[in-house]
Parts: sequence; C-alpha cells; structure tokens
Amino acid sequence: MGPEFILNLWKAQRMEMQPILSLKNVVKNYGDFTAVRGIDLDITEGEFFTIVGPSGSGKSTMIRMLVGMEDVSSGEIKLRNNRIDQTPANLRPTCMVFQSLALFPHMSVGQNIEFPLKLRKENPANRKQRALELLDLLRLPASYYNKRISQCSGGEKQRVALARALAFDPEILFFDEPLSALDYRLRKTLEKELKDLHDRTGKTFVYITHSLEEAMVMSDRIAIMKEGEFEQIATADEIYGKPVSRFVAEFMGEVNLFSVEGTKSEGLQGNGIEIHVNGNATELGVSLKKGEKAALMVRPEYVRFLQSTETSDFVVRGILQAEFALGSRIQYEVTISTGKTLTVEKLREDRFSGEIGSDVTLGFDTHHVHLIRGE
Repeated sequence: MGPEFILNLWKAQRMEMQPILSLKNVVKNYGDFTAVRGIDLDITEGEFFTIVGPSGSGKSTMIRMLVGMEDVSSGEIKLRNNRIDQTPANLRPTCMVFQSLALFPHMSVGQNIEFPLKLRKENPANRKQRALELLDLLRLPASYYNKRISQCSGGEKQRVALARALAFDPEILFFDEPLSALDYRLRKTLEKELKDLHDRTGKTFVYITHSLEEAMVMSDRIAIMKEGEFEQIATADEIYGKPVSRFVAEFMGEVNLFSVEGTKSEGLQGNGIEIHVNGNATELGVSLKKGEKAALMVRPEYVRFLQSTETSDFVVRGILQAEFALGSRIQYEVTISTGKTLTVEKLREDRFSGEIGSDVTLGFDTHHVHLIRGE
C-alpha cells in the first residue's frame, strides 16, 4: 500500500467521524436585511472545507460568526457538541488567518509567532522552541526567527501568519481570503503549500474565498453560497460535473447550457425522455415529466468538432467566431442558428485547423451531459 492509498483511507475514515463543528438553523440579520438564512452544516474533524461564492453572498458574514466576530441572530453553533455561539471570540479554541494577515510590523518573525504563547504566559525558552518548530513546519529557515516582518516577502509573510495561527494550537483554523492580494504565481504555490500543510497537521481548515481555482485545488468539500444560503455542498468533482442549479453550473467555470423540455414518446423504451437540442431529438435515460422544463449542461471540454463522416448523440451546427489561447488550452466560440454562443475547449496539441468565419459542426454525447431540473 502506497502513501496515497493510506492518505485516502484515512480521509474516508475521517469523513465518517462525528462533526467537529455543527451549525443548526443559523441566521444573521442586519435590521431588515438577512445576510445568512437558516444555515445547517456539519464539518468533520480534519476536513478542508471551503465556502465559495460571489461578493455579497454572505460568506464573510458566515465566517465572522464562526470565529465570534459577529453575533448569531438565531440558531446554534456547536464545537464538539458544545455551544460556542455565545462564547467571546478570544475564549474560543479557534483562530483566524485574515486577508490582511494582521502581523505586527514592529516585531520580528519570532516575536510574531510567539505572540499567542506570550499571552498564555509561557516561559521564553518554550516560546522560542515552539516558534522554531513552526518555522520548520512552514519551511522557513531558523535564521528567520530574528528577521523583521518588513523584510519578508509576501509569501514569507503568509507563512509567518500561518505559523502564528498554529501557535494557538486551535481546534479549527479559519481563513478569510488569505491569498487574494498575492500575484498569480505565488498564489498557486501557496495553494499547494496550504493543502500540504493541512495534510501534515491534520487540523480542520475552514476557508473562505471567491476564487474557484483555490477551492478546487485545496478542498475536501466545497459549499457554494448564494444570497445567504448554501446552493450545493459536495466535492469539487461532483459540483463541477453535477451542479444542482444553473447558478452553480455557471459559477463553477465555462459551461454550455441548453433550455430543454422533455416529451415522452410512445416509441421510446423504459423511462427515457426525449431531449430536443437545435432541432435534433435524443433520448436520455432519466425520468422527466412531459412538458417539464430543464437545462441540459455540457462542459466545453466535452464538445468536439465533427468531420463529415463522424457522428454524435447531439449535433449542432454553427459558425466559428473566435479562438483564444489559454496556455495549454485553446478555447473556441461558435455561434449557432438560434444566436446562442457555444464554447469548445481543446488541448493546444489538438488545435482545431478551421478558420474564423467558417461553418463548423459540433457534437457531444449523452454520457457527458447533465440535466439540471427546475430551470
């Protein structure tokens, strides 16, 4: 058994544990405005749980209630089955890593890391030993102990803030968009380091971000938030491949959506429904009432350009309008007869040879589509 198998087994067992953090019907009102609407949530110990959503969705309000910076209007927050929603922030066994990092610029790296231990009145020798251990854990040289914060790079400051948070030895670490101010390359590096740190420490991480990439790279589970409610909670793969709503489908990246209506025909077998896309009818093996409307979703990477001899379950014809180079991928825009624009994505080595303005035929198959009900 390799280390990856053991890690996955440990994660599977961890997910069966009792939740470390539970929210029951949590509501936050600001006068007549409701920012968070009756949230129920269980987070298991050791989980990397990410809340993601657009600005104004309520995610920052949510995490501020979890750490005690905002009062709960109604509902309960429990840590290990003990209510903490009435406990002051400084008495909760949790810690927050802020977007601004909130490091003390007049202190050295070591003094910043030791600060929570100093508040607990631990002796200087123990404080320094713990600070050096955390520097090693965050892969910073021991010589950084006496370095001034003002002399540290953006990535080094992030690591110092994490070390200081871990010095509290919290039950849960909360993160409020800590990477949003960094440049792209550094952000991608720290995403991987955060995930690695989570695996090495076994701590419970609850992370807030508006970045879909951050959520997908690091998380065990993702909660998509919209207008103060969770629209969907699942793994990254499940949310990407089987979103429960048009909002989630579009929020999770580029997507092609067709408004469709099922019409049960006598000639169809079993419980299949007939889906009409651009004049072509195809049977799907799912149950949908006659006349019920839905959205048919297919991601751009599953749409392909068809040659004259090729066939597909769904066939759509249109005009190639644009080509965009996205590093290792090429993205194409095709306008079909209804005026709708479809997106196609291919690897750079499989670049399509057609010219802008030419007629093209697109195809995709039933096992690559997902039906979103209630649309």
